Order: sequence, then structure tokens, then C-alpha cells
Amino acid sequence: MEPSGGNEYRVGLVDAIRQAFMCQDHRVAMATLENALHLNRLPEGTVPVIFSALPGRLQWLRSLVDDRSESGQETVLRLILIEAGFRVDIQVSIESVGRVDMLVDGLVVVEADSRQFHDGWEAHARDRARDVDLAALGYMSLRVLYRDIMFDQQRVISAVRGLLSSHATYPRET
Repeated sequence: MEPSGGNEYRVGLVDAIRQAFMCQDHRVAMATLENALHLNRLPEGTVPVIFSALPGRLQWLRSLVDDRSESGQETVLRLILIEAGFRVDIQVSIESVGRVDMLVDGLVVVEADSRQFHDGWEAHARDRARDVDLAALGYMSLRVLYRDIMFDQQRVISAVRGLLSSHATYPRET
């Protein structure tokens, strides 16, 4: 038990995150941890403290902790893609487009879209304009919904594989 942050009525954040790793899917627990890091809710040096109390079967996750994920679904999506064997870079800046959620194998931009930031015509128009700009630069884009990230992960993996395989076989203009 980590006494800081808790009292007789509740546990502290460090203990809550440790418990999340013991009780939840590892991707969801990582989303909890990374969200707390991203929001600066944990003091410096807390990640080793959290992992020191976790069993060996979860230690491989420690090297994947990244506080740049801006939402839990981004963390879950990143882990799905990494575990499927893809190389994933997050929060990548692409000239003339801006920052994207993730770049998979250097070719496919994957955005974890949510209703909060992508609802309404203005948001749709902005997202489609970014997709056109990405295509002009030779990137393929894939916008993935929360429900697919959380409940149809194989669909997401298949979509990324499909885009990557089509890229390799399409004749390029020279």
C-alpha cells in the first residue's frame, strides 16, 4: 500500500492504478496510468513504484508507458497495434498537416476519433481536409471509432494491414 493520497475512506491514486493492472485488461490499465501521467496527476518517479508491486507477467508493459497519449482510447489503440506487430509512433507532427495521433509503420496515419472532438460538420470538414492533405503527401489515413477500438480490435488490425498491403502493391507515379 502506498499511503500518500489515501485515507480511511479511499485509496490513493498509485494504489488505484496498481489495482487496475490486477483487475482490468492490461490495455485499459495502461490507459488509466497514461491518462494520469498526461494530466500530471502523478509525481515524478511514480511509474517504477507502480510497477514494483506488479507481477512479472505485467512487467513488459513498463517500457511502453508514454505520457503523450491524449486519451485512454489512444493508449488502447496504440497497444493493440503494437501487440499486432506494427511500429507505432504517437503524436507525430507532419508538415502542412499538423499533429496526428499515431503513424503506423511510417505510412498509415491512425486517428482515434471521439464524439467530443470530432462531432459536427465543422469538425468533419476539418478532418476530411487533413485526410486529403495527408493523401497528397503519400500517407494513408484511418479514423477509428471508440467502439471498434474497445470492442472490435481485430477489425482495426485488419484495416491497418489492408492499407499497408495495398500501399506496397500500388504503382506509384514517378
